[in-house]
Amino acid sequence: MPNSLRQTLQENVILFSIVVLGDITQKGYEKKRAKLLARYIPLIQGIDPSLQAENRIPGPSQTTAAAPKQQKSRPTTSRDERFRSDVHTEAVQAALAKYKERKMPMPSKRRSVLVHSSVETYTPPDTSSASEDEGSLRRPGRLTSTPLQSHSSVEPWLDRVIQGSSTSSSASSTSSHPGGRPTAAPSAAATPGAAAATALAGLEAHTHIGHPDASCGLGCDVTWPQCSSVLPVTGVPVNSRVSSKIQQLLNTLKRPKRPPLKEFFVDDFEELLEVQQPDPNQPKPEGSETSVLRGEPLTAGVPRPPSLLATLQRWGTAQPKSPCLTALDTTGKATYTLTYGKLWSRSLKLAYTLLNKLTSKNEPLLKPGDRVALVFPNSDPVMFMVAFYGCLLAELVPVPIEVPLTRKDAGSQQVGFLLGSCGVSLALTTDACQKGLPKAQTGEVATFKGWPPLSWLVIDGKHLARPPKDWHPLAQDTRTGTAYIEYKTSKEGSTVGVTVSHASLLAQCRALTQACGYSEAETLTNVLDFKRDAGLWHGVLTSVMNRMHVVSIPYALMKANPLSWIQKVCFYKARAALVKSRDMHWSLLAQRGQRDVSLSSLRMLIVADGANPWSISSCDAFLNVFQSRGLRPEVICPCASSPEALTVAIRRPPDLGGPPPRKAVLSMNGLSYGVIRVDTEEKLSVLTVQDVGQVMPGANVCVVKLEGTPYLCKTDEVGEICVNSSATGTAYYGLLGITKNVFEAVPVTAGGAPVFDRPFTRTGLLGFIGPDNLVFIVGKLDGLMVTGVRRHNADDVVATALAVEPMKFVYRGRIAVFSVTVLRGDRIVLVAEQRPDASEEDSFQWMSRVLQPMVG
Repeated sequence: MPNSLRQTLQENVILFSIVVLGDITQKGYEKKRAKLLARYIPLIQGIDPSLQAENRIPGPSQTTAAAPKQQKSRPTTSRDERFRSDVHTEAVQAALAKYKERKMPMPSKRRSVLVHSSVETYTPPDTSSASEDEGSLRRPGRLTSTPLQSHSSVEPWLDRVIQGSSTSSSASSTSSHPGGRPTAAPSAAATPGAAAATALAGLEAHTHIGHPDASCGLGCDVTWPQCSSVLPVTGVPVNSRVSSKIQQLLNTLKRPKRPPLKEFFVDDFEELLEVQQPDPNQPKPEGSETSVLRGEPLTAGVPRPPSLLATLQRWGTAQPKSPCLTALDTTGKATYTLTYGKLWSRSLKLAYTLLNKLTSKNEPLLKPGDRVALVFPNSDPVMFMVAFYGCLLAELVPVPIEVPLTRKDAGSQQVGFLLGSCGVSLALTTDACQKGLPKAQTGEVATFKGWPPLSWLVIDGKHLARPPKDWHPLAQDTRTGTAYIEYKTSKEGSTVGVTVSHASLLAQCRALTQACGYSEAETLTNVLDFKRDAGLWHGVLTSVMNRMHVVSIPYALMKANPLSWIQKVCFYKARAALVKSRDMHWSLLAQRGQRDVSLSSLRMLIVADGANPWSISSCDAFLNVFQSRGLRPEVICPCASSPEALTVAIRRPPDLGGPPPRKAVLSMNGLSYGVIRVDTEEKLSVLTVQDVGQVMPGANVCVVKLEGTPYLCKTDEVGEICVNSSATGTAYYGLLGITKNVFEAVPVTAGGAPVFDRPFTRTGLLGFIGPDNLVFIVGKLDGLMVTGVRRHNADDVVATALAVEPMKFVYRGRIAVFSVTVLRGDRIVLVAEQRPDASEEDSFQWMSRVLQPMVG
């Protein structure tokens, strides 16, 4: 065999052993090299004795003796040390230096590559950078184009190399090369390097190295294009067919192991989403830019005490027998009437007990500014009122919540999160309510899921201590601290606490007094929940400001007798009533046969949910029935409110200077694009809304765009109502981020200039300013559903469903509207309870009629 072929074969065999056995360590290098080359002794015997001497092949006895050592398990050392020995690095550097000018194409799946290269242009590079062991195997000189004389001496070696080169993909190798032979043998005109190139090309196809950007497998930082140049390439057909598993590995390695950070946020659904193109015919706002609407000034009127607590002290001492609150049982009978004298004395007892009788480790359990939970049922307004004013006198912050029904109630878990964030450690309740709470095995009130550990205090008379005669509470002046925290449940189900300061509480009471024309000794019938919203503002706070008498109607009584509130109005000659549209609707169903009632004493019928678009139908129907029983049209006064801004607007009767009421018939199609377009009532695809009156005294109101910078809307555009007033909430307790966005909004003009020198509060109400500066509400931000580029509101959908003859097929008060997200868009779902006497065919026709205006 020519010397050039011997040199090429020897170098490539050694190189192949380095690539395949990348985990050779420095210590066992000599033994592993001897074991690797032992199988090729028959091929190189008789070629050059000096080569055999250089290789130092061990004898059979030495091989047998070394075998047990080879089978010993490696010590559990660092994996990196196995791939970073000096032998590996020197071998790779030597290979790169020798073949840096050679190029070899990457193997591809199921195809052959024909590479042409001239051997006569090959010049061995300098080997000065290689190790001594590698340098001893190299011979300087220039390869010649001596033709290969005998194929029989090379082909067996190729067969054995290919057969022993791969173990993991032997099945694929057998199918690609039957019998273990390459598909094409070197021709007689091929150079000696062609045989080696063919063999090593096949070996490369059977190894697990083939990623363009991966490491070479020897622990170095050399990439595959550099390491692949180690293999000599000549002008012979190279069969590079690989198995499917290896090809899959190659495709996997082509991708980086860890994608860039921005690729983690790439939405796979973007390719599936249909790009919404704007409809050229969609309506667009064409009016001029709106301006800030200023309410009437807040007048002081009759000189009043500087705070609500000072007012309570005044009425409690000067008018102790004046009735303050009357509670009814489930049969409609008055169970107890709380006078202003009793309210003042009981509140003082509770304040003294909270500050002086509750200790923990010989220290007061509570200090001024701490939050206290008020847990009272809707049927006990008297004790709630005592607890609320007792906390205010003790400079504590009451947090009214609902009574938890079970230990794992989902709604109470969110309330528990609010209590934990507020740092509540004490809960006030009554003896009857505590007995109805779930108990632990010890007999104490059970710990509710998600709630912080609480101490429970029963505030019935026998549990309170009488304060000394010289003890007086300090909280009688107007302060800037937090008065109370009202909980709010968002669209997603989370609960947040809206803080109301003492200044806001006082301003709200004065504004309501002026807007509603409340006077002393008036009677108010309250059907709403007295723990929050309008029920709290009118029935607990403003009523004390004006020494009013409140008759509280429990919800259980309304379920048993929907006409109970009308009967109490007639019995107590109430001047004002606070209801919701649902209460008016229930009264219509139960009013048949009741001819001895009269509503002539009412001067204001405040509809707390008058902002809902579907409340107008209840108001109109109630007026049509009870107008013959003394109810005047101007008495119905819808209002708009939100937990953040409190009362936003309320309709005034004409005797209080209010303009005549108005209605607006709007196109549903225009509203879905946020544009106001007047339509006719003959269509189902319209929304009829009523005004909610004028802006509250002392308030400034503007309408801003829903998204992005709060620019002022145009006159024919729907936006979010924002209020600037001293009678609004101040913050979300403990949530500074969303507080700044909601309570510190800065509306700007189209030019970017602020419209006012003070921030506004976002109300979450969607609407516009109509004629006579009346406020119209068409929905809420929490009920907004986006389908494509169109916006729908849950209240609008309910109003449309109720307009399609609902009384015959479904229950009016049992309709739910929500949305589900599908591919970044909302799909509207309407659920209505079908009447048992309605047929399936009639209900299906009703559904079809409801869908037409929705999609139109």
